[in-house]
Amino acid sequence: MVAEVADICAARAWEAAAAVPDPEVPCVTVADLGILRGVEMDGDVAVAKVTPTYSGCPATLAIEMAIEVALREAGFDARIERVLSPAWTTDWITEEGREKLRAYGIAPPEEPSGSVRALFGETTVTCLRCGSRETEKLSEFGSTACKAQYRCTACLEPFDYFKCL
Repeated sequence: MVAEVADICAARAWEAAAAVPDPEVPCVTVADLGILRGVEMDGDVAVAKVTPTYSGCPATLAIEMAIEVALREAGFDARIERVLSPAWTTDWITEEGREKLRAYGIAPPEEPSGSVRALFGETTVTCLRCGSRETEKLSEFGSTACKAQYRCTACLEPFDYFKCL
């Protein structure tokens, strides 16, 4: 019976933490991005395990604080554990997260992070508006360091691309 209660608490804590939006890309949650690695109960404390997208991400502390607040608002004592290994990869973005990025106007990563073209390679990105693969990189960095700015040469529309990491 005690294990069942702990499982129910852990599930409630996961739901609260998983609903936290990313502060830089608010169309997706920390669960959509795969940076929320898990939530477990340590007695009465909900422990959320979080992996930053990269070591220099300026939103890491804000994300951790928002998860802690969400857990506390759900009625839990909370603790955040930063998990650095294995390092986060864009492969962890859920299919739902990728769809949310597209709907928001950000092209999701198109190649697995293990690709030799990942990060600073020349990636072919599909235009979100017309579906053309005839696109060009305008800038290695977009509105955040994890995005690049692209333009479709078919419809001439610019758009952000969430870089493979």
